[in-house]
Amino acid sequence: MKNYLNFEDDIKNLETEIEKLKDPYNQEGLSEVDTKKISITQNELDKKLKDIYSNLDPWQTTMVARHEDRPKSKFLIDNLFEDFISLSGDRYYGEDHSVLTGFAKFNGQSVLVIGQEKGEDLESRIERNFGMMRPEGYRKTIRLMNLANKFNIPIISFIDTPGAYPGVGAEERGQAEAIAKSIECCMELKVPTLAIIIGEGGSGGAIALASSSKVIMLENAIYSVISPEGCASILWRDPKKMLDAAKAMKLSAKDLLKLKIIDEIILEPLGGAHRDRDLMLKNIGISISKNLEYFKELSSEEILNERKNKFLKIGRNDGFMTSSEDLSSLSTKKTNIVEVLKSKKIIIGSVVFGLILLIAAISLI
Repeated sequence: MKNYLNFEDDIKNLETEIEKLKDPYNQEGLSEVDTKKISITQNELDKKLKDIYSNLDPWQTTMVARHEDRPKSKFLIDNLFEDFISLSGDRYYGEDHSVLTGFAKFNGQSVLVIGQEKGEDLESRIERNFGMMRPEGYRKTIRLMNLANKFNIPIISFIDTPGAYPGVGAEERGQAEAIAKSIECCMELKVPTLAIIIGEGGSGGAIALASSSKVIMLENAIYSVISPEGCASILWRDPKKMLDAAKAMKLSAKDLLKLKIIDEIILEPLGGAHRDRDLMLKNIGISISKNLEYFKELSSEEILNERKNKFLKIGRNDGFMTSSEDLSSLSTKKTNIVEVLKSKKIIIGSVVFGLILLIAAISLI
């Protein structure tokens, strides 16, 4: 492993020692490999990894979620799916390279795959705009989600973005409107939709694709309305208070599962997803298979209603509402509002008609 986080110094030292022990050509020349010492040091390393990664604070979790060696969407698409056919363009403006889209096969089943891609090195990160989607990216995904919906094809999205791109050009081309339309599209789909947050799930840039039937997070991923640094800058005018912000924001997978914002956590290998990519692929594949199998038993209307009800329930017991209302009452309230509006129109019409009659009577006098 090439890159270490600032709380991984002990891990780095132990791994460096193991590499030296495995090398028969040390500084003293050719020597016998000490397998016993390697085994002892490896056990120390495993214990240290467990101690550190079992007690990560929210800011450390954020750093792991942003780790540059962490598996990205392109890696997952290349290794989890077969016959991936990339589709590009929003048919309005152009292509957005920060999001990969296309149809593929998963265990023989056709699926639409969407993946926010940050890139693996500096050149690809610049090309991918560091995973920050522009309006044309969201409009591309809307176009393809509607196509998948038409042919009854499930949708799998990999979320990994610090947020939507806030540049002037993006705003001029309707960034907020594109995000809103993407959320609306996700909520109206009648096919199963899985959103898997593999790294950062930042703000509207993530929720635009994560308004899904199942929202799933990797163990050390994060999902929040704003970055800890941004939150600290707003609340305390000091971005260095990101640890306090991260604690207050409840952005970890465990916190969000407890709050019922997400539906499932996919466990990561000891030390993070980047330490054992093969195991990570296996765990994600199992989760996708399980969830796709679940939705095979539901009709399109049941899939739609389950998704809507899931989001309507968020916060109703543990947040801003204290009582658990029957969700069917929400549609009644909507009907009542319509009826009130209609009654107001009748009243206004009656008043106007009365005034006309009064004016006519006065003119006859």
